[in-house]
Amino acid sequence: MGRSPRSEPRANGAGARLVLGVDLGATKVVSALVAADGTIVHRSGRHVHANDGPDGVLRTLVTSVQECRGKVAASELGTVGVAIAAQVDPSSGTVVHAPNLGWKDVPLARRLSDELGRDPVVLINDARAATLAEWRLGAGRGVSDLFCLILGTGVGGSAVVDGRLLEGGAHALGEVGHLTVVDGGRKCHCPNTGCLEAYVGGWAIAERAREAVLADPTAGSALRAKVGRLEELTARTVFDAYREGDPVAQGIVRETERILADGAVGVANAFNPSLIVLGGGMIAGMPEFAKVIESAVRSRCQPPAARARVAIGRFGEDAPLVGAAEAARRFSPAHRS
Repeated sequence: MGRSPRSEPRANGAGARLVLGVDLGATKVVSALVAADGTIVHRSGRHVHANDGPDGVLRTLVTSVQECRGKVAASELGTVGVAIAAQVDPSSGTVVHAPNLGWKDVPLARRLSDELGRDPVVLINDARAATLAEWRLGAGRGVSDLFCLILGTGVGGSAVVDGRLLEGGAHALGEVGHLTVVDGGRKCHCPNTGCLEAYVGGWAIAERAREAVLADPTAGSALRAKVGRLEELTARTVFDAYREGDPVAQGIVRETERILADGAVGVANAFNPSLIVLGGGMIAGMPEFAKVIESAVRSRCQPPAARARVAIGRFGEDAPLVGAAEAARRFSPAHRS
């Protein structure tokens, strides 16, 4: 019971003042009541889940949603929008494949709808949700050709071409995180090796940092000292150490910049957007990446692609939340009960 947005939707609750959007990630759930202009009026706390399978995550998801629903009368809310880092089937609201959650063929929209008392649920890929938010309400408003590149725990994206939000044959267009950038490179969470995400995704930066510390404990001592256990070392830890001049962290960031530039050039050449919008936790933690991408596009792309503007998104890490709400506001689910 769900549907992802298409470029010519059937309006759903367009007059509603607030809509509930949800961002379901690999480790957390955040819900929010979102106004029509994208303003977040109320948000739940950051609910951490154990990534212990659909049942456990669904319990956390329901808790987060109910926290927001309790702030307004039930009659004021209708469709719920959920953004998830996964390939989804919009006709059934099924999570087809979510590598970072380890899910396959989970009927999430129906199960959440049942838990919420049959409220309709719109399920949308998180990168597509972020693109929808930035295109309709944010940095890409008024632009008819753009690519939204999301750099977070994973790497994703989505494209608007000639005023249409594209989906692809299996609703997975824009998975640029799984473009091969290093022949025979690092193993990704997908079946491939050498993916862009396997180097510049948040999980991959943390993994590379742990490997560097283990390979040279003396050089990595300052980086390791920032965390209680090596398993707690994250991309944000690396960024903090980089700014403090730590040589190991600086080496990791420089390699990340080089591979990110390679990926951005490929995206710009392939999609020829007028605007590249950047979002996600990696951009929030390292806004300097925007200059790296812009420089690479200007100097290394074919002339038509080199004209693309590069901008950091208006909504930052909230873009999937806002986009999920926008999807719920604008698009009717395929089935109602």
